[in-house]
Amino acid sequence: MAAETTATKTLEATLAPPTAHKEQRLQRTVATYRRALDDAFESDADTQTAVNDVVTGYNLTSYAKDALKNYVPQLRRTYNASELEDDHPVRFTNRGFRIDHSEEREHEFCWRVPQAGRGNAFWIPLRINPAQRELWEDLFTDDATVGEFRLQEHRKNWVLHVTVEYDVAEPEEPDDPTPIGFDIGESKLLTGCACRDDTPTQPMMFDGGRARHLRKEMFTTLRRLQERDADWRINERFDHYQNALTDIVEKASRQAVEYARSFESPVIVLEDLSEIREHLDYGKWMNRRLHNWAFARLTGRIEDKALDAGIPVRFVNPSYTSQTCHACGNLGRRSAQAEFRCTNSECWVTEYQADINAAANIAGRLNPWGESVPWKPERDDTPQDGSTCDSALGHREMSRNSRQTTLSEYGSGTPDDEASLVGSPAL
Repeated sequence: MAAETTATKTLEATLAPPTAHKEQRLQRTVATYRRALDDAFESDADTQTAVNDVVTGYNLTSYAKDALKNYVPQLRRTYNASELEDDHPVRFTNRGFRIDHSEEREHEFCWRVPQAGRGNAFWIPLRINPAQRELWEDLFTDDATVGEFRLQEHRKNWVLHVTVEYDVAEPEEPDDPTPIGFDIGESKLLTGCACRDDTPTQPMMFDGGRARHLRKEMFTTLRRLQERDADWRINERFDHYQNALTDIVEKASRQAVEYARSFESPVIVLEDLSEIREHLDYGKWMNRRLHNWAFARLTGRIEDKALDAGIPVRFVNPSYTSQTCHACGNLGRRSAQAEFRCTNSECWVTEYQADINAAANIAGRLNPWGESVPWKPERDDTPQDGSTCDSALGHREMSRNSRQTTLSEYGSGTPDDEASLVGSPAL
């Protein structure tokens, strides 16, 4: 019997337009919750007991108060927040979640909106994402477990987000896997490369120009609006940019998994970048560029989609993936953003597309000595013998000769953030 693992996903639904009376009650719930959140945060409450002392007197359900008791201490401890945004959603613990389902209604699913006071809760229809219907049905039949759920007004709509957990078969690594390495970067948002017999095969590239432009425009636009005290515009523009970036991440992650599925026995290999990001300190300008990158979001969405597709995911040590020659393991140099040059005179590689070289290195680190990290990055990728040798710098055979993959083939990029499959079976 295949082992099972727990997958987590956030379901989204839009509330059907409420009546005027229900709209007022939703607005009142949001306003009361945010006052309680502000007071608890400004009081410097950092324990559940301290938060409880602040929020007890507010006209909120116990589900919202319990969510505040969990959330407020995290704001300072985990997120190191110094101030609050004014658009926080109303959070509820899972105890307060109830839905109803009937195929005879126009909107099959209805949500019971928690309200303070006995008998004050009310039902409202939901417009669900059809692609998530199965999980909504599983929630109704208790085949999936609900976590925290959140209510937020988005422009003229009310949106409900529900975190769910469900069991899926954990993908098993095949006996003869095809490692698919993915490199996340600046020029190319995502570069994928499969390796067969240590040879890069049919790489995929997803251009990062649109995402880079959006992040730069978002930063300058929001800063300009702040200088003008145009707060009413900030949230609207922020939502616009975040939605656009989310769309790019969804496209890139979907095409990454489709690319992996085009090979026999695929295993997706990603860099464990969590520790690197935590220790970055290159000044405000570079930190903004790096931390605003969709590293975690893109990696997470590739994981989610790979799990649904039954493809194993492994994490490996990211050290020197951009500086090491995938063919001979020698440290080379990256003289330009998209160019890698091997300095080993005996290696057939002279000039190579840098992102493909990095992706090939990542793929090549799949289980070099039984040390690649399964599914989530829980440990490092150092050899079992305790040596300090990087997992990509030794124990490598010279790849068989094949033609160069040079800048001229990829210099023009891929327009409109669409991925392309390029190259020949042996690059």
